[in-house]
Amino acid sequence: MEDKLSLFYILIFPGFIFLSLYGLLIEYVDRKLYARFQNRVGPRWYQPLADIIKLASKETIIPRQADNRMFRWIPVFALAAASTSVLYVPIWGTNSASSFDGDILVVMYLLTIPTLTFFLAGWYSKSIFATVGAIRALTQLFAYEVPLLMALLAPALLANTWSFTKMAEFYSHHPLYSVFNIIGFVVAIIAVQGKLERVPFDIPEAETELAGGPFVEYSGRLLAIFRMAIDVEMVVVASIIAAVYIPFFYNAVPVLGFLIYVIKTMFVVLILAAIRSIFARLRIEQMINFCWKYLAPLAILQIIINIIAKGVLK
Repeated sequence: MEDKLSLFYILIFPGFIFLSLYGLLIEYVDRKLYARFQNRVGPRWYQPLADIIKLASKETIIPRQADNRMFRWIPVFALAAASTSVLYVPIWGTNSASSFDGDILVVMYLLTIPTLTFFLAGWYSKSIFATVGAIRALTQLFAYEVPLLMALLAPALLANTWSFTKMAEFYSHHPLYSVFNIIGFVVAIIAVQGKLERVPFDIPEAETELAGGPFVEYSGRLLAIFRMAIDVEMVVVASIIAAVYIPFFYNAVPVLGFLIYVIKTMFVVLILAAIRSIFARLRIEQMINFCWKYLAPLAILQIIINIIAKGVLK
């Protein structure tokens, strides 16, 4: 019975099937909001699914100079890592499919793998545009990853746990403590925008400069898998922010709890879409300077605030 339940978690909910469908829905909402912010109509509800089907039906072309085996398997690793990370993030109420003390670090590690695969995808494509995009993706990783990790560790310090599930349980019983994490919330939102390589941090992809960056040589099913991996990653990071920084109404019944989860993740997507529509693309050195001069100090300030709050509230 346990094996069947584990298989259900991995393949159906909150695993691959749920992530794929909800990822497509979130992509639609994100694109629709982005369009409305720019006074455009935007896509129809089925457009993300139609895009995936269209890509899957097209021929996959592998450049002659590319490493054939690596070129084919890299997108699969990206999707697998992003899909696995959701097993440790609360989806309904304060519960996750699996949990242990220290799963925060495991989730952050798993969410780093897609970015590394973007680098490898560009590097093994042997294309100038793809290589430049790959180097930018890896360079950008060192800019946002530290502030994002510190922004998540600060609430963990206050909750005295390294588990997303236990953190959600703590803040569900002490919702007012979330006030201490406002700075961390802002840092996490901005860092996530960089992690997802969205405007103004879409520097590695930069269609107007690099024609797609690391993915310029990808097509067909392999590009569709990368697209799915990005959608899944967006679901996971939105879920993390909702669980850590918006810990309200966790004590609702499971169905209502899941609906509240959808509302909270859509709220996060709304903020990300608004940022995307307001700002123009930064240069790579501007992005790095911004993360290390502003985001990292703010994340450190959040940690200090939570350490002091933890001592005062004991």
